[in-house]
Amino acid sequence: MPRDLSLFRSLPKLSSQDEDGPNPHTQYTGVTHFEPIPHDHDFCERVVINVSGLRFETQLRTLNQFPDTLLGDPARRLRYFDPLRNEYFFDRNRPSFDAILYYYQSGGRLRRPVNVPLDVFSEEIKFYELGELATNKFREDEGFIKEEEKPLPSHEFQKKVWLLFEYPESSQGARVVAIISVFVILLSIVIFCLETLPEFKHYKVFNTTTNGTKIEEDEVPDITDPFFLIETICIIWFTFELSVRFLACPNKFNFFRDVMNIIDIIAIIPYFITLATVVAEEEDTLNLPKAPVSPQDKSTNQAMSLAILRVIRLVRVFRIFKLSRHSKGLQILGRTLKASMRELGLLIFFLFIGECGALLVGGVLCGGGQAQQPVQIDTGRVLVGGGHDDDRVVLFSSAVYFAEAGSENSFFKSIPDAFWWAVVTMTTVGYGDMTPVGVWGKIVGSLCAIAGVLTIALPVPVIVSNFNYFYHRETDQEEMQSQNFNHVTSCPYLPGTLGQHMKKSSMSESSSDIMELEEGILLTHPEITKKPNCNPRHNNNINPACMSIETDV
Repeated sequence: MPRDLSLFRSLPKLSSQDEDGPNPHTQYTGVTHFEPIPHDHDFCERVVINVSGLRFETQLRTLNQFPDTLLGDPARRLRYFDPLRNEYFFDRNRPSFDAILYYYQSGGRLRRPVNVPLDVFSEEIKFYELGELATNKFREDEGFIKEEEKPLPSHEFQKKVWLLFEYPESSQGARVVAIISVFVILLSIVIFCLETLPEFKHYKVFNTTTNGTKIEEDEVPDITDPFFLIETICIIWFTFELSVRFLACPNKFNFFRDVMNIIDIIAIIPYFITLATVVAEEEDTLNLPKAPVSPQDKSTNQAMSLAILRVIRLVRVFRIFKLSRHSKGLQILGRTLKASMRELGLLIFFLFIGECGALLVGGVLCGGGQAQQPVQIDTGRVLVGGGHDDDRVVLFSSAVYFAEAGSENSFFKSIPDAFWWAVVTMTTVGYGDMTPVGVWGKIVGSLCAIAGVLTIALPVPVIVSNFNYFYHRETDQEEMQSQNFNHVTSCPYLPGTLGQHMKKSSMSESSSDIMELEEGILLTHPEITKKPNCNPRHNNNINPACMSIETDV
C-alpha cells in the first residue's frame, strides 16, 4: 500500500457537522496538530457575481468587510440578484472588476489595471460605492494633485462678483471679463516690447565735463508719451480687477497667499514707482538745489537711479504669467514643473557632477601633456598652469583651461571664463564664441559634450512623461465634461428586480437577511404575491405562474 494512501486513511473521519462547516470538537492529530478554527457558516457561503458574462466567485465574509459599499451591503446588492441563475449580475466593465474584487479580498488595496482607462475605472469606483476614502487614495496613487476646496462667499452679491472675475467658465459675463483681461495683458506686453525700439526711445543729454556732453537713454518716461498713456489704461484695469477680486474674496488672508494674486500685485507695482519717479523729477526741475552737487556724486546717483528703474521695468515682464489664469497650456506647464522639481534638481546635480568628473581628466591632461608656458593676459598678469594646481581642478572649465594653457590663441583666459563654455557645451548648445584650439583641449571638449548628452538624457524623459500625463488628463477631463455618457442601467422587469422575493437553497444571503429584505419588498410592492408550491428550492425552473404582477396594461 502506498505511504500517502495509508496516511490518508489514518486521518480521523469528519462528522456530519464537518460537512456543513468546521466542527469545533474535531481535532486533527498528527505532525502539525492542526485544529480548525470555528467560524460562522453563513458568512462562508460563496457568492457568484456575473459582470457582463464574466463570472466571479468569492465568499460572503469577503464582501462584508466593507458594509458601506454596494457589494458589502445586502440591501444594496440584492436588487442586482438574479434568481434564475442564482447570481448577481452587473452590466459593467469586466476588466475593472478584477481590481474591485481584489479591493475586498486585500482589505482595501485598490490598484487600477493597466488595460483600463483612468476615467472608466473612476466610474466603476463610483458605481460600486467604494467611498470617498478609497477614491482619494486612488487619485493619490495615480498622481493626481489634491486640489484644495475653494470656498465661495456667503453673500449672494459678493458670490456673483467672485464668480464673475475668478471663474471664467461660470457664465457668459465671466467669459467677457476674461477676454477683456487677456486683451489688456497682451496689450501691456506689446507696449513693453515696442517702447524699446530705437525710434521710440527718448534720450537725455548729461554735461559730464566743462566742454563735454554725454547722451544716454532717458529711463523716466514722459507723461504725455502715448506708450505711457496706454500703460496707464492697462494699469487702471489691473488695479480695478485686483481690487474687486480682493473685496469679493471669501478669505482675505488666503488671497495674498495665492501665487497668481502675488503676480498681479507685482505687475502693477512698477507703474506706481515709475509714476512717483516722474513726479519727483518734475519737482527737482522746479526747485533749485540748496547745495551744489559734485559731478561724480551726480553721476553716481544717476547711475543708481537708472539701475533701479531698469530693474523695475524688467519686473513688468512678469505680466505674461497673468495669462496662466486663462490658459490651460500654461497651467499644465506649471503643474509639470511643480511635479518635476525632483528631476530638475537631479539634472542640475548631474550637470555639476559631470563637470566635477573632469578632475581626473584635467590632472592627466595637464600632467602628461605638453609643457605649460606662461600666458600673457590683457591686464599684464601672468598665469602659469602647472601640476601643483591639480587638487583644485574640479570642473570641465578647469580642465579645458589647463589643457589650453599652452596655446597662444587660447580663448580661456581664466577658469571662470571657461564656466560659460562648459555650460554651453554640456547642454549641447554650442554657440562657438569660445572653442578649444589645442589637441588636449578638443579632447576635453569631446568628453564634456558626451557627458552633457548623457546627463540630459536621464531626467528629461521623466519630465516629458509628466507633461504628457497632465496634458492627457486635462484633455480627457474636458472631453468628459463636454460629452454626457449615460451608462446602461438594469432592466426594471428582470427577475433580479421583480423576483427578489424568491430564493434558492444555495442563495448566498443569510436566512435572516433574506427574510428582512423579503418583507421589505413585499411591503413596498404589494402587487407581488406568492403562490403555493412556488419555492425555487424544489424547482429547476421558475414557473411564470408563481408571480402575479398587476399592471394597468
